[in-house]
Amino acid sequence: MTSAPFTGYVEVTAGAVTHLGPDPTAEPAGEVVTTPGRMVIPALVNTHCHTSQQLGRGLGDDVGLLTWLHERIWPYELALTEADSEISALVCAIEQIRSGTTLIADPGGRHVDGMARGLTAAGIRALLGRSSMDSGEGRPPGDRETTAEVLAAQDELAERWHGRGRMRFSYTLRTIFNATDELITATMERARALGTTVQMHVAEIPEENEHTRTTRGTTTVRHLDRLGALSPALLAVHAVWVDDEEIALLAERGCPVSHNAASNLKILGTPRIADMLDAGVLLGLGTDGAPSNNRMSMLDEMWLAAIVQKGLRRDPTVLPADAVLRMATIDGARALGMADLVGSIEVGKRADLVIIDPCTPNFATAADPVSGLVTAVKSENVESVLCDGEWLLRDRRIVRVDEAAVLAEAAERAAAVRRRAGLGIKPDRPGTPRGA
Repeated sequence: MTSAPFTGYVEVTAGAVTHLGPDPTAEPAGEVVTTPGRMVIPALVNTHCHTSQQLGRGLGDDVGLLTWLHERIWPYELALTEADSEISALVCAIEQIRSGTTLIADPGGRHVDGMARGLTAAGIRALLGRSSMDSGEGRPPGDRETTAEVLAAQDELAERWHGRGRMRFSYTLRTIFNATDELITATMERARALGTTVQMHVAEIPEENEHTRTTRGTTTVRHLDRLGALSPALLAVHAVWVDDEEIALLAERGCPVSHNAASNLKILGTPRIADMLDAGVLLGLGTDGAPSNNRMSMLDEMWLAAIVQKGLRRDPTVLPADAVLRMATIDGARALGMADLVGSIEVGKRADLVIIDPCTPNFATAADPVSGLVTAVKSENVESVLCDGEWLLRDRRIVRVDEAAVLAEAAERAAAVRRRAGLGIKPDRPGTPRGA
Protein backbone atom coordinates (compact mmCIF):
# COMPACT_ATOMS: atom_id res chain seq x y z
CA MET A 1 0.00 0.00 0.00
CA THR A 2 3.00 2.33 0.14
CA SER A 3 4.95 1.24 -2.94
CA ALA A 4 4.54 -0.65 -6.20
CA PRO A 5 3.67 -4.36 -6.15
CA PHE A 6 6.56 -6.76 -6.75
CA THR A 7 7.28 -10.44 -7.20
CA GLY A 8 9.62 -11.73 -4.55
CA TYR A 9 10.01 -12.34 -0.84
CA VAL A 10 8.50 -11.18 2.44
CA GLU A 11 10.58 -12.12 5.46
CA VAL A 12 9.14 -12.12 8.96
CA THR A 13 11.11 -12.29 12.20
CA ALA A 14 9.54 -12.27 15.68
CA GLY A 15 6.21 -11.11 14.27
CA ALA A 16 7.58 -8.17 12.26
CA VAL A 17 8.35 -7.69 8.58
CA THR A 18 12.15 -7.59 8.30
CA HIS A 19 12.76 -7.78 4.55
CA LEU A 20 10.97 -7.16 1.25
CA GLY A 21 12.41 -7.64 -2.19
CA PRO A 22 12.92 -9.73 -5.30
CA ASP A 23 15.54 -11.87 -3.53
CA PRO A 24 15.80 -13.31 -0.01
CA THR A 25 18.44 -12.36 2.51
CA ALA A 26 21.21 -14.75 3.50
CA GLU A 27 19.67 -15.27 6.95
CA PRO A 28 18.63 -18.88 7.62
CA ALA A 29 14.85 -19.29 7.66
CA GLY A 30 12.96 -21.29 10.26
CA GLU A 31 10.22 -21.86 7.71
CA VAL A 32 9.87 -21.15 4.01
CA VAL A 33 6.36 -20.86 2.58
CA THR A 34 6.21 -21.00 -1.19
CA THR A 35 3.13 -19.38 -2.70
CA PRO A 36 3.28 -19.74 -6.49
CA GLY A 37 0.64 -17.69 -8.29
CA ARG A 38 -0.60 -16.24 -5.00
CA MET A 39 -0.90 -12.62 -3.85
CA VAL A 40 0.24 -11.36 -0.45
CA ILE A 41 -1.57 -8.24 0.77
CA PRO A 42 -1.82 -6.34 4.06
CA ALA A 43 -4.51 -7.76 6.30
CA LEU A 44 -7.71 -5.73 6.18
CA VAL A 45 -8.80 -3.30 8.92
CA ASN A 46 -12.43 -3.28 10.04
CA THR A 47 -13.06 0.11 11.63
CA HIS A 48 -16.49 -0.76 13.07
CA CYS A 49 -17.45 -4.25 14.21
CA HIS A 50 -19.85 -5.14 17.05
CA THR A 51 -18.49 -8.52 18.14
CA SER A 52 -21.08 -8.99 20.89
CA GLN A 53 -23.86 -8.83 18.30
CA GLN A 54 -22.69 -11.87 16.31
CA LEU A 55 -25.27 -14.12 18.01
CA GLY A 56 -28.00 -11.67 16.95
CA ARG A 57 -27.68 -12.13 13.20
CA GLY A 58 -31.11 -11.74 11.60
CA LEU A 59 -32.74 -9.94 14.53
CA GLY A 60 -32.58 -6.50 12.94
CA ASP A 61 -34.09 -7.10 9.53
CA ASP A 62 -36.65 -4.78 7.92
CA VAL A 63 -37.08 -2.23 10.75
CA GLY A 64 -35.96 1.37 11.31
CA LEU A 65 -33.03 2.32 13.52
CA LEU A 66 -34.94 3.28 16.68
CA THR A 67 -37.11 0.15 16.52
CA TRP A 68 -33.98 -1.86 15.73
CA LEU A 69 -32.26 -0.41 18.79
CA HIS A 70 -35.04 -0.18 21.38
CA GLU A 71 -37.03 -3.32 20.57
CA ARG A 72 -34.38 -5.67 19.18
CA ILE A 73 -30.79 -4.85 20.09
CA TRP A 74 -31.08 -3.51 23.63
CA PRO A 75 -33.22 -6.48 24.79
CA TYR A 76 -30.79 -8.82 23.00
CA GLU A 77 -27.75 -7.22 24.61
CA LEU A 78 -29.37 -7.28 28.04
CA ALA A 79 -30.02 -11.03 27.66
CA LEU A 80 -26.35 -11.81 26.93
CA THR A 81 -24.20 -13.42 29.61
CA GLU A 82 -20.45 -12.96 29.74
CA ALA A 83 -20.02 -16.46 28.30
CA ASP A 84 -22.39 -15.57 25.45
CA SER A 85 -20.34 -12.46 24.69
CA GLU A 86 -17.15 -14.50 24.66
CA ILE A 87 -18.45 -17.02 22.13
CA SER A 88 -20.06 -14.24 20.09
CA ALA A 89 -16.73 -12.42 19.82
CA LEU A 90 -14.92 -15.64 18.96
CA VAL A 91 -17.32 -16.48 16.11
CA CYS A 92 -17.11 -12.90 14.85
CA ALA A 93 -13.32 -13.08 14.89
CA ILE A 94 -13.39 -16.35 12.92
CA GLU A 95 -15.57 -14.71 10.26
CA GLN A 96 -13.22 -11.73 10.13
CA ILE A 97 -10.16 -13.94 9.76
CA ARG A 98 -11.78 -15.94 6.97
CA SER A 99 -12.38 -12.71 5.05
CA GLY A 100 -8.79 -11.48 5.51
CA THR A 101 -9.22 -9.11 8.47
CA THR A 102 -6.91 -9.08 11.50
CA LEU A 103 -7.72 -5.72 13.13
CA ILE A 104 -11.17 -4.65 14.25
CA ALA A 105 -12.50 -1.64 16.13
CA ASP A 106 -15.22 -2.88 18.46
CA PRO A 107 -17.35 -0.15 20.05
CA GLY A 108 -18.23 -2.51 22.83
CA GLY A 109 -21.00 -4.30 24.67
CA ARG A 110 -21.94 -5.07 28.25
CA HIS A 111 -19.37 -7.83 28.89
CA VAL A 112 -16.04 -6.51 27.64
CA ASP A 113 -13.99 -9.09 29.53
CA GLY A 114 -15.81 -11.92 27.75
CA MET A 115 -15.44 -10.21 24.40
CA ALA A 116 -11.72 -9.69 24.95
CA ARG A 117 -11.24 -13.35 25.87
CA GLY A 118 -13.04 -14.46 22.71
CA LEU A 119 -10.94 -12.21 20.50
CA THR A 120 -7.76 -13.29 22.25
CA ALA A 121 -8.63 -16.95 21.71
CA ALA A 122 -8.94 -16.34 17.97
CA GLY A 123 -5.67 -14.37 17.91
CA ILE A 124 -7.10 -11.30 16.23
CA ARG A 125 -6.00 -7.71 16.90
CA ALA A 126 -8.63 -5.35 18.36
CA LEU A 127 -9.35 -1.84 19.51
CA LEU A 128 -11.89 -2.77 22.15
CA GLY A 129 -14.40 -0.54 23.91
CA ARG A 130 -17.40 -0.58 26.24
CA SER A 131 -20.70 0.73 24.90
CA SER A 132 -21.33 3.78 27.08
CA MET A 133 -24.60 5.58 27.85
CA ASP A 134 -25.57 7.86 30.72
CA SER A 135 -28.89 9.26 29.44
CA GLY A 136 -31.67 8.85 26.89
CA GLU A 137 -35.09 7.28 26.52
CA GLY A 138 -35.92 3.67 25.79
CA ARG A 139 -33.08 2.08 27.73
CA PRO A 140 -34.01 -1.10 29.62
CA PRO A 141 -34.15 -0.77 33.44
CA GLY A 142 -31.12 -3.06 33.79
CA ASP A 143 -29.01 -0.88 31.53
CA ARG A 144 -28.94 2.50 33.25
CA GLU A 145 -25.81 4.06 34.68
CA THR A 146 -24.76 7.47 35.90
CA THR A 147 -21.97 9.44 34.23
CA ALA A 148 -19.62 8.61 37.08
CA GLU A 149 -20.43 4.89 36.87
CA VAL A 150 -19.84 4.84 33.11
CA LEU A 151 -16.48 6.55 33.40
CA ALA A 152 -15.34 4.38 36.31
CA ALA A 153 -16.19 1.20 34.42
CA GLN A 154 -14.26 2.38 31.36
CA ASP A 155 -11.25 3.38 33.43
CA GLU A 156 -11.14 -0.07 35.01
CA LEU A 157 -11.33 -1.80 31.63
CA ALA A 158 -8.65 0.47 30.18
CA GLU A 159 -6.30 -0.52 32.98
CA ARG A 160 -7.05 -4.20 32.46
CA TRP A 161 -6.92 -4.48 28.66
CA HIS A 162 -5.02 -1.59 27.07
CA GLY A 163 -1.80 -2.99 25.67
CA ARG A 164 -2.50 -6.54 26.79
CA GLY A 165 -1.49 -8.91 24.01
CA ARG A 166 -3.10 -7.73 20.78
CA MET A 167 -5.75 -5.72 22.62
CA ARG A 168 -5.98 -1.95 22.91
CA PHE A 169 -8.73 -0.21 24.82
CA SER A 170 -10.93 2.43 23.22
CA TYR A 171 -13.18 4.76 25.16
CA THR A 172 -16.59 4.73 23.48
CA LEU A 173 -19.82 6.72 23.29
CA ARG A 174 -22.92 5.04 21.90
CA THR A 175 -24.77 8.00 20.38
CA ILE A 176 -25.60 11.59 21.24
CA PHE A 177 -29.11 10.34 22.08
CA ASN A 178 -27.54 8.56 25.06
CA ALA A 179 -24.60 10.75 26.09
CA THR A 180 -24.58 13.95 28.11
CA ASP A 181 -22.10 16.67 27.27
CA GLU A 182 -20.35 15.86 30.53
CA LEU A 183 -19.80 12.27 29.42
CA ILE A 184 -18.63 13.31 25.95
CA THR A 185 -16.10 15.79 27.30
CA ALA A 186 -14.77 13.51 30.05
CA THR A 187 -14.50 10.57 27.64
CA MET A 188 -12.46 12.62 25.15
CA GLU A 189 -10.13 13.80 27.93
CA ARG A 190 -9.51 10.25 29.13
CA ALA A 191 -8.86 8.92 25.64
CA ARG A 192 -6.35 11.66 24.86
CA ALA A 193 -4.55 10.97 28.14
CA LEU A 194 -4.34 7.26 27.31
CA GLY A 195 -3.33 7.94 23.70
CA THR A 196 -6.26 6.00 22.28
CA THR A 197 -9.35 6.53 20.13
CA VAL A 198 -12.96 7.34 21.02
CA GLN A 199 -15.55 5.48 18.96
CA MET A 200 -18.99 7.09 18.54
CA HIS A 201 -21.99 6.61 16.24
CA VAL A 202 -22.45 10.03 14.64
CA ALA A 203 -25.22 11.54 12.46
CA GLU A 204 -26.82 8.18 11.75
CA ILE A 205 -30.39 9.29 10.99
CA PRO A 206 -32.22 12.61 10.44
CA GLU A 207 -33.96 12.18 13.79
CA GLU A 208 -30.56 12.33 15.49
CA ASN A 209 -29.84 15.79 14.12
CA GLU A 210 -33.37 16.88 15.05
CA HIS A 211 -32.81 15.61 18.59
CA THR A 212 -29.49 17.44 18.85
CA ARG A 213 -31.00 20.66 17.54
CA THR A 214 -33.75 20.39 20.16
CA THR A 215 -31.46 19.56 23.09
CA ARG A 216 -28.22 21.34 22.08
CA GLY A 217 -29.25 23.93 19.54
CA THR A 218 -27.43 22.56 16.49
CA THR A 219 -26.61 19.35 14.61
CA THR A 220 -24.53 16.49 16.01
CA VAL A 221 -21.31 17.20 14.10
CA ARG A 222 -21.46 20.93 14.86
CA HIS A 223 -22.15 20.28 18.53
CA LEU A 224 -19.26 17.82 18.84
CA ASP A 225 -17.03 20.46 17.28
CA ARG A 226 -18.31 23.04 19.77
CA LEU A 227 -17.35 20.64 22.59
CA GLY A 228 -13.86 20.19 21.13
CA ALA A 229 -14.54 16.51 20.46
CA LEU A 230 -14.23 16.67 16.68
CA SER A 231 -10.59 15.68 16.29
CA PRO A 232 -8.25 12.86 15.15
CA ALA A 233 -8.99 11.20 18.51
CA LEU A 234 -12.67 10.68 17.59
CA LEU A 235 -13.75 7.98 15.14
CA ALA A 236 -17.08 9.18 13.75
CA VAL A 237 -18.97 6.06 12.76
CA HIS A 238 -21.48 6.23 9.87
CA ALA A 239 -21.77 10.04 9.46
CA VAL A 240 -24.59 9.53 6.98
CA TRP A 241 -26.59 12.72 7.52
CA VAL A 242 -24.05 15.52 7.17
CA ASP A 243 -24.07 18.65 5.01
CA ASP A 244 -21.27 20.39 3.10
CA GLU A 245 -20.20 22.50 6.06
CA GLU A 246 -20.05 19.46 8.33
CA ILE A 247 -17.98 17.53 5.79
CA ALA A 248 -15.57 20.47 5.68
CA LEU A 249 -15.44 20.46 9.50
CA LEU A 250 -14.62 16.75 9.60
CA ALA A 251 -11.77 17.32 7.16
CA GLU A 252 -10.46 20.45 8.86
CA ARG A 253 -10.44 18.87 12.32
CA GLY A 254 -8.84 15.65 11.03
CA CYS A 255 -11.75 13.59 12.35
CA PRO A 256 -11.81 10.17 10.64
CA VAL A 257 -15.04 8.51 9.52
CA SER A 258 -15.88 4.81 9.50
CA HIS A 259 -18.02 4.04 6.45
CA ASN A 260 -20.26 0.98 6.80
CA ALA A 261 -21.75 0.57 3.34
CA ALA A 262 -24.08 -2.39 3.95
CA SER A 263 -25.55 -1.36 7.29
CA ASN A 264 -25.88 2.26 6.14
CA LEU A 265 -27.91 1.17 3.11
CA LYS A 266 -29.97 -1.28 5.14
CA ILE A 267 -30.96 1.01 8.01
CA LEU A 268 -29.58 4.55 7.77
CA GLY A 269 -29.22 5.93 4.25
CA THR A 270 -26.55 6.61 1.64
CA PRO A 271 -23.60 8.66 2.92
CA ARG A 272 -21.62 11.03 0.73
CA ILE A 273 -18.36 9.13 0.88
CA ALA A 274 -17.06 10.41 -2.45
CA ASP A 275 -17.73 13.98 -1.34
CA MET A 276 -15.88 13.30 1.92
CA LEU A 277 -12.86 11.95 0.07
CA ASP A 278 -12.87 15.00 -2.21
CA ALA A 279 -12.89 17.22 0.88
CA GLY A 280 -9.97 15.37 2.45
CA VAL A 281 -11.77 13.38 5.15
CA LEU A 282 -9.88 10.28 6.30
CA LEU A 283 -12.12 7.26 5.67
CA GLY A 284 -11.98 3.65 6.80
CA LEU A 285 -14.43 0.83 6.11
CA GLY A 286 -16.41 -1.27 8.57
CA THR A 287 -18.94 -4.07 8.60
CA ASP A 288 -20.93 -2.93 11.66
CA GLY A 289 -22.63 -5.82 13.50
CA ALA A 290 -24.39 -8.96 12.31
CA PRO A 291 -27.95 -7.69 13.04
CA SER A 292 -27.39 -4.59 10.91
CA ASN A 293 -25.49 -6.22 8.06
CA ASN A 294 -25.77 -10.05 8.01
CA ARG A 295 -22.64 -10.18 5.78
CA MET A 296 -19.67 -9.51 8.04
CA SER A 297 -17.04 -9.42 5.31
CA MET A 298 -14.72 -6.52 4.57
CA LEU A 299 -14.32 -7.93 1.07
CA ASP A 300 -18.02 -7.35 0.48
CA GLU A 301 -17.76 -3.87 1.99
CA MET A 302 -15.04 -2.87 -0.48
CA TRP A 303 -17.14 -3.85 -3.46
CA LEU A 304 -20.31 -2.25 -2.11
CA ALA A 305 -18.60 0.99 -1.07
CA ALA A 306 -17.25 1.48 -4.58
CA ILE A 307 -20.34 0.49 -6.53
CA VAL A 308 -22.83 2.54 -4.50
CA GLN A 309 -20.85 5.78 -4.76
CA LYS A 310 -20.49 5.34 -8.52
CA GLY A 311 -24.25 5.05 -8.76
CA LEU A 312 -24.90 7.91 -6.36
CA ARG A 313 -22.69 10.26 -8.34
CA ARG A 314 -23.59 8.69 -11.70
CA ASP A 315 -19.88 8.69 -12.35
CA PRO A 316 -17.97 5.42 -12.97
CA THR A 317 -14.65 7.12 -12.15
CA VAL A 318 -15.63 7.75 -8.52
CA LEU A 319 -13.85 5.67 -5.84
CA PRO A 320 -11.32 3.82 -7.99
CA ALA A 321 -10.16 0.44 -6.73
CA ASP A 322 -6.86 1.65 -5.28
CA ALA A 323 -8.66 4.27 -3.15
CA VAL A 324 -11.08 1.65 -1.80
CA LEU A 325 -8.24 -0.76 -1.02
CA ARG A 326 -6.51 2.01 0.91
CA MET A 327 -9.69 2.61 2.91
CA ALA A 328 -9.72 -1.08 3.85
CA THR A 329 -6.04 -1.17 4.84
CA ILE A 330 -3.69 1.75 5.54
CA ASP A 331 -6.36 4.45 5.84
CA GLY A 332 -8.38 2.25 8.19
CA ALA A 333 -5.26 1.78 10.32
CA ARG A 334 -4.67 5.54 10.30
CA ALA A 335 -8.28 6.14 11.37
CA LEU A 336 -7.68 3.91 14.42
CA GLY A 337 -4.32 5.51 15.24
CA MET A 338 -2.50 2.25 14.46
CA ALA A 339 -0.83 2.91 11.11
CA ASP A 340 2.57 2.62 12.78
CA LEU A 341 1.81 -1.08 13.34
CA VAL A 342 -0.33 -2.36 10.48
CA GLY A 343 -2.17 -1.45 7.29
CA SER A 344 0.69 -1.89 4.83
CA ILE A 345 3.53 -4.30 4.15
CA GLU A 346 6.62 -2.39 5.26
CA VAL A 347 9.83 -3.31 7.02
CA GLY A 348 9.35 -2.69 10.72
CA LYS A 349 5.59 -3.14 10.77
CA ARG A 350 3.85 -6.12 12.30
CA ALA A 351 3.34 -9.07 9.97
CA ASP A 352 -0.44 -8.94 9.52
CA LEU A 353 -0.65 -10.54 6.08
CA VAL A 354 -3.17 -12.31 3.87
CA ILE A 355 -2.39 -14.82 1.15
CA ILE A 356 -4.94 -14.55 -1.64
CA ASP A 357 -5.58 -17.38 -4.10
CA PRO A 358 -6.59 -15.78 -7.43
CA CYS A 359 -6.93 -19.14 -9.19
CA THR A 360 -10.72 -19.24 -8.90
CA PRO A 361 -13.50 -18.62 -11.43
CA ASN A 362 -14.27 -15.20 -9.95
CA PHE A 363 -10.66 -13.96 -10.09
CA ALA A 364 -8.49 -15.95 -12.51
CA THR A 365 -9.28 -13.79 -15.55
CA ALA A 366 -8.97 -10.40 -13.81
CA ALA A 367 -7.00 -7.93 -15.93
CA ASP A 368 -5.98 -5.76 -12.96
CA PRO A 369 -5.14 -7.42 -9.62
CA VAL A 370 -6.05 -4.34 -7.56
CA SER A 371 -9.41 -4.02 -9.27
CA GLY A 372 -9.89 -7.75 -8.75
CA LEU A 373 -9.19 -7.44 -5.03
CA VAL A 374 -11.86 -4.76 -4.64
CA THR A 375 -14.57 -5.89 -7.06
CA ALA A 376 -14.21 -9.63 -7.56
CA VAL A 377 -12.52 -11.25 -4.57
CA LYS A 378 -14.57 -13.27 -2.06
CA SER A 379 -13.82 -15.04 1.20
CA GLU A 380 -13.17 -18.21 -0.81
CA ASN A 381 -10.04 -16.51 -2.20
CA VAL A 382 -8.54 -16.05 1.28
CA GLU A 383 -6.13 -18.96 1.63
CA SER A 384 -4.07 -18.05 4.71
CA VAL A 385 -3.87 -15.23 7.27
CA LEU A 386 -1.13 -14.16 9.66
CA CYS A 387 -1.42 -11.75 12.59
CA ASP A 388 1.77 -10.68 14.31
CA GLY A 389 3.51 -13.33 12.21
CA GLU A 390 1.30 -16.10 13.63
CA TRP A 391 -0.87 -18.28 11.40
CA LEU A 392 -4.55 -17.74 12.24
CA LEU A 393 -5.78 -19.33 9.01
CA ARG A 394 -3.58 -21.74 7.12
CA ASP A 395 -4.64 -23.42 3.90
CA ARG A 396 -8.22 -22.35 4.68
CA ARG A 397 -8.22 -23.96 8.14
CA ILE A 398 -8.68 -21.97 11.35
CA VAL A 399 -5.61 -22.76 13.42
CA ARG A 400 -6.22 -21.74 17.03
CA VAL A 401 -9.65 -23.20 17.82
CA ASP A 402 -11.97 -26.05 16.81
CA GLU A 403 -14.16 -24.08 14.42
CA ALA A 404 -16.94 -26.68 14.14
CA ALA A 405 -17.29 -26.96 17.91
CA VAL A 406 -17.35 -23.18 18.32
CA LEU A 407 -20.06 -22.76 15.69
CA ALA A 408 -22.21 -25.50 17.24
CA GLU A 409 -22.02 -23.85 20.65
CA ALA A 410 -22.71 -20.44 19.13
CA ALA A 411 -25.91 -21.68 17.46
CA GLU A 412 -27.18 -23.09 20.77
CA ARG A 413 -26.33 -19.91 22.66
CA ALA A 414 -27.94 -17.68 20.02
CA ALA A 415 -31.21 -19.59 20.34
CA ALA A 416 -31.09 -19.34 24.15
CA VAL A 417 -30.43 -15.58 24.04
CA ARG A 418 -33.41 -15.09 21.71
CA ARG A 419 -35.65 -16.98 24.12
CA ARG A 420 -34.49 -14.97 27.15
CA ALA A 421 -34.93 -11.70 25.28
CA GLY A 422 -38.36 -12.65 23.97
CA LEU A 423 -37.10 -12.41 20.39
CA GLY A 424 -37.70 -15.99 19.26
CA ILE A 425 -38.23 -16.82 15.59
CA LYS A 426 -41.48 -18.61 14.74
CA PRO A 427 -40.83 -22.40 14.83
CA ASP A 428 -42.62 -22.97 11.50
CA ARG A 429 -40.38 -20.57 9.60
CA PRO A 430 -38.32 -22.48 6.98
CA GLY A 431 -34.74 -23.05 8.02
CA THR A 432 -35.29 -22.36 11.72
CA PRO A 433 -33.04 -24.56 13.90
CA ARG A 434 -34.70 -26.78 16.46
CA GLY A 435 -34.92 -25.09 19.81
CA ALA A 436 -35.01 -21.59 18.32
